[in-house]
Amino acid sequence: MQPLRRVTPATVDVLETLIGEPEPVWGLLVVSRTGRPAGSVYPILERLESLEWVTSEWELDSGRSGPRRRLYRLTPGGLTAARAAVDAHLVRMQRRRAAAEADPARVPTGPTGLTGTTRSTSAAGTTLTPAGAMLAVTRAWGARAAGAGA
Repeated sequence: MQPLRRVTPATVDVLETLIGEPEPVWGLLVVSRTGRPAGSVYPILERLESLEWVTSEWELDSGRSGPRRRLYRLTPGGLTAARAAVDAHLVRMQRRRAAAEADPARVPTGPTGLTGTTRSTSAAGTTLTPAGAMLAVTRAWGARAAGAGA
């Protein structure tokens, strides 16, 4: 079994769903339970299977109508690793939250600057802006630039 190199919030959601299910689950059930798009869930399930955290098999004839479903289950080692990965992720999030509450200027932003809050510095000092407002400003400037180039 190999370690996960990157544990994203979507991966944590998938792992939590798998941990909470004693029986094998199919991909669309994981999509439904996590609220994540299929385009995120299925690659995560494939990656977990390639790392030997998860096994999968095609559903046997269940007597229900519709196509067969691919059923996923954590391996015993995968269950242990999944619990550890989820716990470590929660600890990281708690530390980030505590750091943000202690010093709002240290709030991390995503690579696009659109996650949570966005920092901006001017002569007046540093301010934190909700990411949605920054997105609106970014789109407005993008529209202006596109119009100027036409």
